[in-house]
Formats: sequence, C-alpha cells, structure tokens
Amino acid sequence: MKNWSDLDKKYLWHPFTQMREWTDSEPLVVEKAEGNFLVDVEGRRYLDGVSSLWVNVHGHRKEAIDRAIVEQLEKVAHSTLLGLSGVPSIELAEKLVKITPDGLDRVFYSDSGSTAVEVALKIAFQYWRNLGFDRKTLFVTLSQAYHGDTIGSVSVGGIDLFHSIFSPLLFNTLSIPTPFLYRYPGISSEECRDRCLDHFRAIAEDKRDEIAAIIVEPLVQGAAGIIVHPRGFLKGIETICREHGILLICDEVATGFGRTGKMFACEHEDVKPDLMALAKGLSGGYLPLAATLATEEIYKAFLGAFSDYRTFFHGHSYTGNALACAAACASLDVFESERLLEHAQSKIRFLKELLASEIEPLQHVGEVRQCGFMVGIELTENRSLRTEYPPGLRMGARVTRDVRKHGVILRPLGDVVVLMPPLSITLDEIRLLVSATAKSIHEICDQ
Repeated sequence: MKNWSDLDKKYLWHPFTQMREWTDSEPLVVEKAEGNFLVDVEGRRYLDGVSSLWVNVHGHRKEAIDRAIVEQLEKVAHSTLLGLSGVPSIELAEKLVKITPDGLDRVFYSDSGSTAVEVALKIAFQYWRNLGFDRKTLFVTLSQAYHGDTIGSVSVGGIDLFHSIFSPLLFNTLSIPTPFLYRYPGISSEECRDRCLDHFRAIAEDKRDEIAAIIVEPLVQGAAGIIVHPRGFLKGIETICREHGILLICDEVATGFGRTGKMFACEHEDVKPDLMALAKGLSGGYLPLAATLATEEIYKAFLGAFSDYRTFFHGHSYTGNALACAAACASLDVFESERLLEHAQSKIRFLKELLASEIEPLQHVGEVRQCGFMVGIELTENRSLRTEYPPGLRMGARVTRDVRKHGVILRPLGDVVVLMPPLSITLDEIRLLVSATAKSIHEICDQ
C-alpha cells in the first residue's frame, strides 16, 4: 500500500499553506466521500463542516449530479465556446438568467471565483471605454475584502496578510471601510452602516466621473472572518451607485446558491447588480466552473463591427465546460425538486439555537456571527476585554485540528473558526458539528 502522506510531502505544494509546517505534520488524506462525510485513507469518517471549502451544496456523491455527469460523458466531455457553442452551456445560461436578480440577462463563463471577478472588472472597465467615458477607470472596494487571487481580483482585495506582498503588481483602488470597523461601545449597527454609506457617497460625489464600479461581497465578507453587514447596507450601496452612474458588481462566489438562506444574498435586500460573479456552489461542488452575469445594457455596449474593437477579448480554454455545466444544471434541478431553500430555513434556525446555547457562552468566544449557513466563531484570549490571541499561537488552527478527533473537518480564518456545512446537512449532523466545535474550543482555549 502506498504511503500517501509521504508522497504528498514529496510532490505537492498546498494553497495558503506554510509547507514547512505541513511537512512536520501528519496530513489527513481523503480517499472517498459518502453524503455529508469525507472518508480518509484509514477509513475514518469526518463531517464536512466547511463544504470542502464552501463549494459542496448537496453532499458528496449526489445521485442526480453523478448521473448527469455520466450521461454527459457519453456525449462529449468538452468542446470550446470560441467559435462554437454547446448544449449544456446554453441550458445552464438559461437557468441562471431565470434565477438571478432581474436584469442579469447575459452569462460569460470562466473557471473559478477569481476569474469570475476578473471578468467582471474587465467588463466594467471596457464598458465605459466602449461608451467613450475614458476617465472612468477607478474601482471602489471595501476594507478587508477578498475577491480572489488573480492580479485583478487581488487589486480589489483588502486583506494585507494575503495581498500586501503583491502590492507592486496591483492597480490603484479607492477603499471604504466595512461597517465592522466602526464598531465600539455606544455605536449601533445602523450608525456603523450609515457612516460607511456616507463615506461612499462622498467619494461617489467627488469622483463620479472617474469611478467605473464598486465591488462588494453582499451581506457577508467571507475571508475577512464571516463579517455580516448591517441590514440596509447593500441596498444603500446600490442606491448611491444609481444616483452617481457607478456600476455595482456583486461577488456572490461565496454567498451564492443558498449559503445565506436565499439563492443569492442580493435577494435579502432586493438588490439588482449590474454584474454578478458566481462560482463555488455553482456546480454543486463537483467541478470547477464560474460565471459572470451582466445586464443587457452592458452587453450591448460591446456590439459593433469587428473594426470597432468593442469585442470583449477574454476567454478560457475550458469556458463553459460540458461536464461542469451538466453538473450545474443537475444541481439547480435538485434545488427545485427537493425544495432545498424552503427546507433550509428550519436548519438555519436550529443551527442558530445551538450556537447560542453551546458556543456563545464559552469564555474564549468573543463573538458568533451567522448569516444562514455561514458562521464565524471569533476566538478571544480575554472575552471581557476582547483581547486577541497572539498570532503565533495559531488558536484557530489548533481548534480546527483538534476537532478532527471528534469526527469533523473545519478550516479557520485566523482565529475565527468557520462553520459552513452543505445545505443537505441533517439536524443530527448539525448537533455533531456544533457539539464537536464546542468541545474543541473548550479543550484548546481553556488549557
């Protein structure tokens, strides 16, 4: 039998991983999956508490999606969308237009959340160029934003740990603070929201002739630590955009496909973006696939004779991959046939109740932030003073490593322990997820 751990350490380079630490540890090597559980090479089962990095929606080995991929394999696995078209990509585009906010009528495929954002940025930039507004080149971002790891998506990000080293490669942006940064005793969430909106309004009024778009993670800033925005913040951003001729890009890569309790986070505040980036749960967590949706107005700005050079010169070899699109179509069918969003509401309430009773009282939990199935548990050294742990202690990483012995897989964001289970999770599995997390926080932080 092969020693998978040794082979991993010999050949692989893992993402967002200090490989010196990795090679000193014993990696968990997944071999197969069953429903909402992953199974390692030793046969041990673990609840997939972060949906395999926020992508899995219906659990693993979902029969309807498996069957759709096999059936597509019997036809064609991939053919290019450059100069040709393909049935699954057309079918999926039609489905996406029907379920996304009104006005998003055109679908441009890519292969990851980063590229979906990259496409949105380039479309927004070229849109204004095609209309003759050459000065509108600036993008507005939120502090602590994360939109991916390509150079364009990093340029509109704001997490120094991930992004600062690449600063010489990035284009300049304008940044507004996330409402989270205004929090201190005596300031309500509504005041935090209004201060941030006032900041954006001032920038918009001053530089409306230079701003192409603002990009936001609607409702929840995921990689920042599951920061949940105050009610009305997203709608306020949209209103300012409409008043000042600024495009609104909503990055629904993490929040889309039921994670917040609705199909898309925008729906909570009836926001209709000009551009929307989708990935992660798009294929049900099966295959790499992303899409950027645009309004018909934006699409029409790219039409003209070839000699006008209005064409959007961007693409990917695997754009609209047939297998991935077939999986995505099957995933969306499961949403409908199993009334997934309807059934999710009771699970979200149950999760909230357990978090309140088992996690929030723990003395080293500073805050629990939840929006639907997206949960961030902030660990703190001193709860009353909200004192952070020294980064070198790696408390979040230690908790998520410890929780494996209780049969759960989690991944932290610094000292924020993230829970983001598949929508298919059962009530018993929610109990396991929360109780295991509570045990590990107690065992690690109360030492």
